[in-house]
Amino acid sequence: MHYDFCTLFDRNYLFRGLALHESLERHVHDFTLYILCMDDTVHHVLQRMQLAQVELIALADFEDDELLRAKATRSHVEYCWTCTPSLPLYLLDRVPGITTATYLDADLYFFADPAPVFTEMESSSVGMVGHRYSHDLEYLAEDYGIYNVEFMVFRNDERARDCLVWWRERCNEWCYGRVEDGKYGDQKYLDVWPERFEGVVVLETKGAGLAPWNLRRYNVTRTHGRIGVNGQPLIFFHYHSFTIGSDGRNYRPCLWVYGAEGREYRFLFRPYWAAVKRAMRRTRLVAPGYAYGFSSERIPSPARRFAGRVRRRVGRLVRSSEAG
Repeated sequence: MHYDFCTLFDRNYLFRGLALHESLERHVHDFTLYILCMDDTVHHVLQRMQLAQVELIALADFEDDELLRAKATRSHVEYCWTCTPSLPLYLLDRVPGITTATYLDADLYFFADPAPVFTEMESSSVGMVGHRYSHDLEYLAEDYGIYNVEFMVFRNDERARDCLVWWRERCNEWCYGRVEDGKYGDQKYLDVWPERFEGVVVLETKGAGLAPWNLRRYNVTRTHGRIGVNGQPLIFFHYHSFTIGSDGRNYRPCLWVYGAEGREYRFLFRPYWAAVKRAMRRTRLVAPGYAYGFSSERIPSPARRFAGRVRRRVGRLVRSSEAG
């Protein structure tokens, strides 16, 4: 099966976008990845790289009058969100013979072929993934939505187009990085899709949609080099808020935000960090002075972070015993 994937990112997400592409090459094989370049810098670098099975879309070729009007009222990140529904619609309108357009967040990384997800869709027109929050985080759905934009499949039919056109219109009207009147970015709009539109399926494959906010909901294991989620193969992981240190030598997984310990899930982050480092090296071959995508802070190594946690725990125990 041939997959038509699309994603968008700017110069700050280039390393993550390259890691995504590498994972598709490794596990999916027959695909085209359409990349909407959100600035001239990333478009120029990707042109020089000439990645296999990639088609670049320049922002100037993509934008229309409605998007340009919205752009004037949004931050850069908010405008990236605003463009999301327009991207799969753009492909469905312009790619000859396309059967489905699958949107991917640029910070996904694949560990297996997504064929089970497409099998699950059967005759449905739209496929989307729930946040599936860990039980103590379910309250987040009220503000940030039941579903996540990370992975969305749109079949080339009238039902999917109706959904995309409605979503695009809503995002052009309002798409901001704040919670307001039951809205949040491009994401809260998804809450009503299963009831509002025909042919929408919420994908239940456990290996699709693993992320920091739902890790503790599942039994995630690594056996003989393969990662499993409640006994099913991991298809992709969402490396949300993955942060690269200022010197490019270390990273922060940001799992602590969702109550998950980083050391417990090292097997998820080691392959991704290795892919990101390969992306850095590839980028510097064509753009030696590339300095985007790094945090402004220096992040300590995992060993130093672990040692720091141990010291803090020991300190708490000592203070507790002294108080007792």
